[in-house]
Amino acid sequence: MATLFTKIIKGEIPCYKIAEDERYFAFLDINPLMAGHTLVVPKVETDYIFDLPDDELSGLVLFSRKVAMAIEKAIPCARIGVAVIGLEIPHVHIHLVPMNQMADLNFKNPKLSFTPEEFSKIAKRISEKVIL
Repeated sequence: MATLFTKIIKGEIPCYKIAEDERYFAFLDINPLMAGHTLVVPKVETDYIFDLPDDELSGLVLFSRKVAMAIEKAIPCARIGVAVIGLEIPHVHIHLVPMNQMADLNFKNPKLSFTPEEFSKIAKRISEKVIL
């Protein structure tokens, strides 16, 4: 059965897309820790990040870096925090979170809420900065 992320990649579930190439897909987290919180996933369904073949893992990291650089240009922040947890959805995903302090990357923090229009504006600002 397809994961939630596979359904998003296939367009069966809407998302606020940031970037895509033939192997990877990036979109805004709809329960963000910070404005611009983005998820980066491989298009191939794999549950655990360390089960990815070397070329897929390195490609995922390099694609994530391009997205992170775009987030930094679009969202004022000190850094982009990176987290790989992988327990909530059985599909590898990297969280890219704009942060100004360590506490910004705490997943126990209350999630932010944005309107669809606000999500769209954030996604557009970031996606315009992505260089693939």
